[in-house]
Amino acid sequence: MTVDLYHDGRTITSVEPAMERWPWTTCPGAEAVLRETFTGVELWAAARRGGKTANCTHLYDLAVFAAAHASDTASTIYDMAVSDPVDGEIIAELSRNGKPMLRWVLRDDRLQEPPFLAGKHLRELREWIATLPADEREAARILQWGGILAHGRAMALDFLSDPAGRPPSCYTYQPENAAGTVRIGEIIDFSRAARQPLADPGEAQHSKRV
Repeated sequence: MTVDLYHDGRTITSVEPAMERWPWTTCPGAEAVLRETFTGVELWAAARRGGKTANCTHLYDLAVFAAAHASDTASTIYDMAVSDPVDGEIIAELSRNGKPMLRWVLRDDRLQEPPFLAGKHLRELREWIATLPADEREAARILQWGGILAHGRAMALDFLSDPAGRPPSCYTYQPENAAGTVRIGEIIDFSRAARQPLADPGEAQHSKRV
């Protein structure tokens, strides 16, 4: 997934999202919703725009990150890796511009390291993240987001075969979309092949401001 934001220094003038792969037949419709959500919004207000669950939440987050870096004079590159469980233990790591920033160890969906976060679920980090300096806050939110998304690799796909009746937590799960969507059953097993996640730059998730 990619999101390019175009702006005049103050206001977002256009939004160009793109999807390489998607899990539901209705997901591509979220691109138009993202354009409607952010076009004409002032850059400073993007993070407060609201309407996240009406959007593809992944595209929405990328748009917010792009707006936050609109005035940067250099690129910001995050690299994140969340392992599959090994003996019940998951390692989540994040670096920014090649510099390691965060390393979390989880077991049974609870943080074990760093010690001051021990026992907390990834979804229980809001208050701690709010206490961090702005640049560290962004990094922590990204790793939290990635850790939650990575949990999906352990879900049984049959459980996700019908979004009807599920909470309206994203574009496809909105009632008007969920009723007619079909899951695209693409499974890529990275554990047995030479291919690595995001080895193809075209599959990377990135946000860009222009």
